[in-house]
Amino acid sequence: MNEVLIGEVLRPHGVGGTLKVYPLTADPERFSKLQEVILHKGEIDQRFKVISAARVQTDQVLLSLEGIESIELAEKFRGWEVRIDRSEVPPLEDGWYYFELEGMNVYEGEVCLGVLTEVLETGANDVYIVKGSKGEVCIPALKSVVKKVDVQAKRMDVILPPGLLED
Repeated sequence: MNEVLIGEVLRPHGVGGTLKVYPLTADPERFSKLQEVILHKGEIDQRFKVISAARVQTDQVLLSLEGIESIELAEKFRGWEVRIDRSEVPPLEDGWYYFELEGMNVYEGEVCLGVLTEVLETGANDVYIVKGSKGEVCIPALKSVVKKVDVQAKRMDVILPPGLLED
């Protein structure tokens, strides 16, 4: 995955082509630092340079892009995803982004339990959905369970709580 989803175009804002975007990131302020975005829908990717710094308004972002300078052009991008190149994602001080975890092989010892397909946010802790030969396993994202994460090798090592996996 070379692109990372950070938002969705809701609708045009004003008549000058500005896009109103719903941010899908914990830090909407990241939009104000962008130089370029990728608008994506289906099999189509279109790259645009950001004209001026994005403005965060409450829980939405106003984004002005080069080449989208009218309400009619902006309307064509309603519902499109806003993505950035993975290289533009700032590193976290601690932990991992969900997109780095999804697709990882999850092991208990030398036994591959399957592939981490989804991260669910719950109130107490995240839950990793792992699909493998024994079906679907829900693994709590706890330090007592997740022992090692190697993002480069796409491998996670876990020690499952008793009774979580039935033989």
